[in-house]
Amino acid sequence: MENKERYFKALIENQGQLNTLDLGEKIQLDEKETREIITQLLSEHRIRYDENSVCNYRAMNKRNRSY
Repeated sequence: MENKERYFKALIENQGQLNTLDLGEKIQLDEKETREIITQLLSEHRIRYDENSVCNYRAMNKRNRSY
């Protein structure tokens, strides 16, 4: 859980500058763990896929989340 929150905060601060795996590596996560965290964040509707960004994922605003 702690790594998921660290990754989510790093994703917000990153603002699409690093790709997904490089961002995980920057905060000392391996590829498998990074992919698992992304899957969890997607299922929680905390991030969304953004194909026009280097990172491919963006944090969603709380008001834009659909439950």
